[in-house]
Amino acid sequence: MRKLWQEAMRSFGSIGVIFILLTVGSWLIFMILVPQLIMLDFSFRPLLPLRKLGGPEDVYTLKNYFVLFATPLHRAIFLKTIWSSVIVTGVALTICYPIAFYIAKVARGARLSWILMGLIIPYWINELLRIFAWQLILADKGILNQFLMLLRIISDPINFRSGNGAVIMGMAYAYVLFMVFPLYNAMESLDRNQIDAARDLGSSRLRTHWRIVIPHAKPGIAVGCIMTFMLAAGSIAAPQLLGSPSSFWFTQIIYTNFETANWNQGAAYAMVLAVLCLVFIMILLKIFKVSLKDIAK
Repeated sequence: MRKLWQEAMRSFGSIGVIFILLTVGSWLIFMILVPQLIMLDFSFRPLLPLRKLGGPEDVYTLKNYFVLFATPLHRAIFLKTIWSSVIVTGVALTICYPIAFYIAKVARGARLSWILMGLIIPYWINELLRIFAWQLILADKGILNQFLMLLRIISDPINFRSGNGAVIMGMAYAYVLFMVFPLYNAMESLDRNQIDAARDLGSSRLRTHWRIVIPHAKPGIAVGCIMTFMLAAGSIAAPQLLGSPSSFWFTQIIYTNFETANWNQGAAYAMVLAVLCLVFIMILLKIFKVSLKDIAK
C-alpha cells in the first residue's frame, strides 16, 4: 500500500493525488452511497399521503418486503428472473470462452485486430438500437423466420418472442464484451508453454482446458459471470422490448412501482434484488475459490 501511495505521489504530485481522492470519494459518496441509503430508507417506510409524512404513521416497517413473499406472482417472477439471469450468464460464458481463448492464445497480428474490431464495433451503437435489431431478427416476419422458411425448414413463422428465449438471446449478445474481456485478460497471462507441454504429454484438448486453462482463468471467469449476471438481473430494456407478457421480468415490476409513484415498494424490491446480487457474488467467489484481491489483478 505504501509503495502504491509513493508511486501515485511521484506520478501525480500531492495536489493531483488530493484531487483524485476528492473526485473519486465524492463520486462514491454522492452517486452511490447516498442514493443507496435514501433507497434503503424508502424501502422501510410505508406509502403515505404527503400530509401524513412525518406523522405517527410514518414509522419503519418491513411491510414492503413482506409483500414480495406474500404475493405468489411477484415471488414467481423474482425467482424466474434470477434463474433466467443464471442462464444468460451460462450462455454468455459458453459462447465467450472459446472466443477469449482464441484471441488470447491463437490469433495473432491482423487476425487478432480484426476479431477485436468485430467484437467492439457493434457496441459503438446504442444498446436500445441493438435490441431493436434483435426485434427485427426474431419477429414473426423477421429475418430469421424468413430465412428458415426460404430453406423450407419451417412452413409457418415461429414465435421466437414467446417465453424467455428472445430475452435470453438478446441479453447474452448485449453483454458479450463483459464476459469476453475478463476471460481474455486472465488467459493472456497464461504461459503458452504449459499448454504445449500438456499436449506433448498426450493430454486431450478438453483435459488441457480443464486442468490448465480454466484454473488459471478462474478470476476472469468469476468477474465475467458476476458482471453478466448483475447486468442481466438489473436489465429493463431487453425484457421490455424483446419479452412477451409471459416473460415479465422482476425489474419491470420495480419500474412499474416507481412509475405509479409507489417508491417505497419499488425501493424494497430493488433492495432485495441488490442483496441477491451481492449473495451471488459471494457464492461465485466461493465456487471459484478466488478473493477480491485476485479479481482486482
